[in-house]
Amino acid sequence: MRKALGLLLAAGIVALPLLAADKDKDEERLRNCGAVMVEILNIPDDIPQDLLDKAECVIVMPSVVKAALGIGGSYGRGAMTCRSGDNFTGHWGAPTMMALEGGSFGFQLGGQATDFVILVMNDRGAGAILSSKVQLGADASAAAGPKGRDAAAATDATMRAEFLSYSRARGLFAGVSLEGSTLRPDNDANERLYGKKIPAREIALHGVAPAPAAARELLTALEKHSPKNLSK
Repeated sequence: MRKALGLLLAAGIVALPLLAADKDKDEERLRNCGAVMVEILNIPDDIPQDLLDKAECVIVMPSVVKAALGIGGSYGRGAMTCRSGDNFTGHWGAPTMMALEGGSFGFQLGGQATDFVILVMNDRGAGAILSSKVQLGADASAAAGPKGRDAAAATDATMRAEFLSYSRARGLFAGVSLEGSTLRPDNDANERLYGKKIPAREIALHGVAPAPAAARELLTALEKHSPKNLSK
């Protein structure tokens, strides 16, 4: 009995530094999300303002890399922030960590790490992704996002999409299709960041936990560039 207790205590002592290290990585990922968002919003030919103003949520995936296994596969971790409240009319809320997996969407730019920004354009898309894993193009409609000062030239199919996606690599910013990939809440990262298990929807919409300090740049940038939801 004592031996078993000793082993459990030893395992706990070892696990604590590992958990702290993982939390540090999560916080660094949040800071990277903020840096990517600021840089993209400062590109002259960036995400159309009218689309950003109508987005319910924004997902940022910094430095997505091609998976070691699986042709065309990919793996990325990032964060999603939504306008708070059940009607998505409040301030940009605390982020929920997200995972992007699968699909053969890209690396058209040469296989290097790529930053992705995804606009979630309606309540249905936001509700789905905050509840479970979503496959883009199957569970939810997705399209390459138009760019420039406005979205007037976008097709009807693009404007009806629930998710609009953009990529940036080697200094090139463009709309990109993410069909075939999956997005899901990264619940383990959320637990590390917020210190307990909280459903992604509660984090993003209902303010049950304050936003981590590492998310300040991301939230400040979005509040500055799009303080109100103009889709309502």
